This record gives sequence, structure tokens and C-alpha cells, in this order.
Amino acid sequence: MTVAAITVENLTKSYGDVHAVRGVDFHVEEGEVFALLGPNGAGKSTSVEILEGHRKRSGGAVDVLGFDPETGGREFRDRIGVVLQETVVEKELTVLEAIQFHGDPYSKRRDAEELIEIVGLEEKTTARVKTLSGGQQRRLELALGLVGDPELIFLDEPTTGFDPSARRQAWTVIDNLRALGKTILLTTHYMDEAQNLADRVAVIARGEIIAEGTPDTIGADRRDVSIVRFVFNGDASVLPVDAVAGSNGAMEVKTREPVETLYALTSWAKQSGVALDGLTVARPTLEDIYLELVGEEENGGDA
Repeated sequence: MTVAAITVENLTKSYGDVHAVRGVDFHVEEGEVFALLGPNGAGKSTSVEILEGHRKRSGGAVDVLGFDPETGGREFRDRIGVVLQETVVEKELTVLEAIQFHGDPYSKRRDAEELIEIVGLEEKTTARVKTLSGGQQRRLELALGLVGDPELIFLDEPTTGFDPSARRQAWTVIDNLRALGKTILLTTHYMDEAQNLADRVAVIARGEIIAEGTPDTIGADRRDVSIVRFVFNGDASVLPVDAVAGSNGAMEVKTREPVETLYALTSWAKQSGVALDGLTVARPTLEDIYLELVGEEENGGDA
């Protein structure tokens, strides 16, 4: 039997006539990595801040590790770790001193030097915070979120500013935390990050959850559609299939009959002497599903 670390029921948050969160429901199981995805202004950050106890809700019920975050107090904060998009860290402290300083309020804490190794800052142990690069600063913020050895960790855009190698290292850290039984609520703009790390994802738009599932099953009704992509610089109206401009200058055709579509397209290209560079056919990725879901919501909803 699974146990919920987070339960959210009919959560709302309004600022006068502005409804930032509108009846959100979801749960996060113990030991799970749960990704909350959504565009800026969707209500994602507001929802997470309510769960962290940093913002009061307007309505609904929230249970985090058996606490109401609004009234949980020190006992609640002692059991969670928070990595914000930006954390104020004393610039004159060394990396080691900053971790030790931020660990003081917790009843239990992880060893500072161990955390430095976990986040890959060994060579910066004695460097002052003000000398760190943006990516190194983000690694330090991740270490500060882990210093109290929390049961539940909120990671808000944890790899922003990381180069590809550092992002992969951060993913390994998060996987290791999962292996230790930690529960993680992750927000990210990187769909490959959610695909690789999350057990389940939820998409929020206009203050409402519009889809929820595993990275491989979310938007299940859309996954039987294949996407044919190719580069074509001519007039799209001459193509034998309905194609639209996609990313990276490629044309895209969404079809439930990929074999027929490819036959029509390649036969026409051969007869016309046209090269279809970069021709591929693939199932929709999590990013494809996400962009489609959010795009439909933004185009079809109220302002």
C-alpha cells in the first residue's frame, strides 16, 4: 500500500479578481519523484509555495507529511528541503562555511563535506561564494536544500544555469536521493529532465491541472499520432500532405497512418526531384505532448 507524502484537494489561490490556482488536485507518493510542469504564470510556483508553507491558500485542503504547511511550524520545516530558483547566500562565506551555517537550525544534518562531494564542488570547498559561477552557485543552493537531510525535497528549476555535463551530474544526484527513499517534487522547464527523472508528471495551465500521468503515458489519447518531420524550403501548398512549420525550420505532419503518409510524401519527392532532408518519423515526445496541451489551453481559454 502506497502512502501519500503530499495530498492536494481543490486548492485555490486568488488575488482579488485574479485566480492564480483554480481547484487543483494531485498527490505525491512517498519515495516518488513528481514533476509539476507548466508555463510561466500557470500557477505552478504559487502551488509549490503553498506546499512549502511560504504562501497561504485561499481554499482547499493540503497535507504535506501529515502537516498543514500553514501551521506546521519548525517541526514541519525540519522535515523538508527547499531549493528555490534563487537563494540568498552570504557572499563572504566559503562554500564549506555556507553549508555549515545553513545546517545549524536543523535537528539533524548531513555532513557538509559529503554534500560538497555530492554536488560536485570539491574544488571550491574553500572558495568564497562570491567567486562562484552561476552553475556553481546553483550547485551550492542544491547542497543547502539537502543539508537538513529532509524526507521531502522541493526542487524549483534545479538545473537552471547548468551546462549539459553539470545537468547530467545533477540528475545522478536526484536519482541517488530517490534511491535513499526521498520524496521529490520537481518543477522544470526541461522536458528531457522530467522524462528522465520523474515517476509521474502533472501539467498545470491557467491555474488548473490539465493532464497527469507517467512521462510515457501522459496524453495517452495523443500518442497514437506519429510525427513526420523533414526540411522543405519551398511552398508548402505543393506538398501532397498537410504539413505545418515546426521547430528548427522543419516541416511537420501529424498522422495516424505513418506508412501511407511516408509513401505519399516520398513518391511525390522522387517524381518532383525534391530532396527531403532530415526525414524522420517518431511518436510524440513528452515535450510534444506538453506543448500541444499547453498550446490548446492557452488558445482556447479565457484571458
